[in-house]
Amino acid sequence: MSLFVFGHRNPDTDAICSALAYADFLRRTTRPDAIAACCGTPNQRTEFALKKAKVQHPRIIMDIRPELEDVCNRDTIVARKDDVFYDVYQRMNAHEVRSIPVLDDEDKVVGIVTLLDLLELMLQGGVDPVRSRQVTSTLEKVVSVVGGSFQHVVEPERIDDFVVTVGAMSAGGFTERMRQFPAERLLVVSGDRPSIQLPALEMGVRAMVVTGGYELSSGLMQLAKAQGVSIITSPFDTATTTMRIKAAQRIDSIIETNFIKLSSKMPVESARSHVFRSPQTIFPVVDGDELIGVISKSDLVNPPKTEIVLVDHNEISQAVQGAEDANIVEVLDHHRLGGSLKSNHPMRFYMEPVGSTCTLVAKMFQRAGINPSPGIALCMASGMISDTLYLRSPTTTDTDRDMLQWLEQLCEVEMDEYANEFFQVGSALRSCTPEEVVREDCKEFEESGRRFSISQIEEIGFDLFWQRKDELTKALEDLASESNLEFSALLITDIASNGSLLLMSSEPDGWEEINYPQLEDMLYELEQVVSRKKQLLPLIISLLDSTPAHNN
Repeated sequence: MSLFVFGHRNPDTDAICSALAYADFLRRTTRPDAIAACCGTPNQRTEFALKKAKVQHPRIIMDIRPELEDVCNRDTIVARKDDVFYDVYQRMNAHEVRSIPVLDDEDKVVGIVTLLDLLELMLQGGVDPVRSRQVTSTLEKVVSVVGGSFQHVVEPERIDDFVVTVGAMSAGGFTERMRQFPAERLLVVSGDRPSIQLPALEMGVRAMVVTGGYELSSGLMQLAKAQGVSIITSPFDTATTTMRIKAAQRIDSIIETNFIKLSSKMPVESARSHVFRSPQTIFPVVDGDELIGVISKSDLVNPPKTEIVLVDHNEISQAVQGAEDANIVEVLDHHRLGGSLKSNHPMRFYMEPVGSTCTLVAKMFQRAGINPSPGIALCMASGMISDTLYLRSPTTTDTDRDMLQWLEQLCEVEMDEYANEFFQVGSALRSCTPEEVVREDCKEFEESGRRFSISQIEEIGFDLFWQRKDELTKALEDLASESNLEFSALLITDIASNGSLLLMSSEPDGWEEINYPQLEDMLYELEQVVSRKKQLLPLIISLLDSTPAHNN
């Protein structure tokens, strides 16, 4: 399984660009299987940045919980409806499996056959003198299993219900035995005994197998051709040849067609209930009609976990769905330590108080003496420009400035001009629905048992906000209700003035201490506040801490 590098849900430019850049760094150093992923579509500014950098989008994965296609055995051994016992048994024995799926001519799964089914096929009829002789097959399959060759053949691919008779008695007694069955069904097994062969040919049996490596005389061969009797020569003795003929029995009568097949997209956790309740031993895993692999009960006892790296976040509530069940091998972040991340094993945890996660990735490239490609360099620069408002945010550090200066030397753009273009693109208020606006860059937080969200958008001026305030308020209220949050907040930042407006879905107890001008109900003016993580989040936490949770 691959290593997936994920930014947070509702990803912003820094989350997506740091995932792309860090996956590239890992591929060039320690993990060639690293894949950049995101749990949401990029916004317009991020799209602009990726297009400008000529960097491929990360893979969109909304749920990282392993699916059956991730854990099934793809090296699948199969049987075909027209296969015979000998071939299927040899196949199962060589691969040490006790059950395999059966496919039809169009490669669709039509059933399952088990080793026990195969043994019952060989033993069917028991001591019944008629049923124990019956073998449904074709002459072509008989020749293949016997390891012989045709001296003469009529319709070798026709399916027949053979009655196998062995010429191991007196000629007269054997002739009487043959007359008990329809000649067109008889498959006679005989050594070099013309006294047995002649009456069989005269009766016009379906076929004769001559054992011991012998061949019919020329005279008997002429009779065989005249009577339309197929002749097979076998290198084995009569007993071995007879046993092999029985092993040419077709398996179609024992295929279990009442079986469970599972979708390749089914989560492993969901598959357990289907699998453990069933007496079935293996379960075909399919994508539509196509067989992807097979899974057994033991495969689901302790399936491998998906390996992921978290960038630009460290809280499970902000991570891709299913992250709590994944193997988180590393965290790379520049936010506060949220406290909701737990692990049963050690992991690499790299956090630094800088303005952008892309800054941390750039430092890794620089320390390793690796120059990123111009595209990846611009990708990282975009994340830094976005998160630091082109180095104007209070979260900006000297490290951010140094790294952006280093990246500028590797990019194929003029940075001031590019930053201006970047911020002019993709006004969320101009192009998105209210629901999309409040979810575009939304992060959930939990503090002292109280859950809330903060969304942030960057605009040039507040004109569009005033036009859409009412519908944004309604969208915030719906977000809080749907996510079962105490409240949701939207920070609208004016890039030009370095100030923000704060719109609330509701105001928790203690909010009157906010100490910023209130413009309308649920709306505040926050001068010189542009950072969610360094300015707004600490303010909200301090207000919540001043009011006991049980009052909410």
